Order: sequence, then C-alpha cells, then structure tokens
Amino acid sequence: MDKPQRGYWCECWTEGVTAETRPVLRASFDAYSAAQADRWVAVALRTISPALDPDVSEEAWEWLYDGRIATRRALLRAEPCTVSLTQASTRITWTIRPAIFLPLAHRQGLDIPACAHQFKPRTEPSTGTASQ
Repeated sequence: MDKPQRGYWCECWTEGVTAETRPVLRASFDAYSAAQADRWVAVALRTISPALDPDVSEEAWEWLYDGRIATRRALLRAEPCTVSLTQASTRITWTIRPAIFLPLAHRQGLDIPACAHQFKPRTEPSTGTASQ
C-alpha cells in the first residue's frame, strides 16, 4: 500500500449495563471492503451465539439474516454502523466506521536516523507520570 486507502475501522466493546463501568475495547480490525467489515461482525456473532440466552441468540441471528443487508448498504454509503446485544448484564457492541488508512513508511533501503537505534522498549507498565 503506497497511497491512502479507503476502508472501515471495526471495534468490539463490552460494558456492564447495571454498574457504572467504562466500556472495554475487546478487539479491533481494519477492513478494506464493506463485505470484509460486516463479515468480521458476522463471524463473531456466529461464534458466540450458542453461548447466548435463547432470545439474545435469536436477535443475533436476525441481524445475520436481515440486519446484515442493511448494514452492508449503509457501509457502501460510507455511513457508520453499530450492532449491539445485551446478554445478562453485559452489552456487546460492534462498531464499523469508514476510515482512510495511511501507508506506513518502509524501512528497506532508507537511511534510518541514528536516534532510531537508541530506542529501548519499556519492560514495565507506564504509571502515567513522567520520570525525570
């Protein structure tokens, strides 16, 4: 990829519906077509549907049969889409948003600045404060 490319940024979030908790990002995916984006959600729904309560599983399959068509049409119009299910006290939400992916610089054949060789990855979690 040597120039910006249109695609879709997909995320899966969970959050508690009864407690005041922050949503948690569970997965993300960069899709390069509407079909690839809605397939990502479809695979997740098919995978988890056997573990869902019967009514929630039915809701998932309704999206797979009918809602997926509407989602694909919306994505082709470059509109963001959301699919949500609530199982017990957990809401699972998949979002798909149009995106433009920028290419990364290739390192092959280029002179890398000297400072790049001084980089040392952190081995301990950041505490959010700068050290002096």
